[in-house]
Amino acid sequence: MSRDPKRMPPGSAPTRPTLAEQVGAKASRKLKARRDGTPGVWFGLGMMGLIGWSVAVPTLLGAGLGLWLDQRYPGGRSWTLALLVGGLAIGCLNAWHWVSREDQAIHDEHEDTDA
Repeated sequence: MSRDPKRMPPGSAPTRPTLAEQVGAKASRKLKARRDGTPGVWFGLGMMGLIGWSVAVPTLLGAGLGLWLDQRYPGGRSWTLALLVGGLAIGCLNAWHWVSREDQAIHDEHEDTDA
């Protein structure tokens, strides 16, 4: 059982974990690493592709909708350009949200293994 320095009474110094706690933590990390495995090169390439598609799809959809609107309702404004930029912004926000969620999951996993 690990000692939480936040729950210790005031004035008492936090103690180092015992040898049994250190060995238990290392063993649980090793078992988790064997169970999960390390992501390889293909995993990284897949992630880059996923992020690329999350930006490209909204951008292309915005451009397609803009082209359709420009053909259907001609006017002084370019719907194609406006919706292309809007789709790009939505795609970038989508990618940023997904990457930050994955980063948070990685940090949570490291905190769980350290505890």
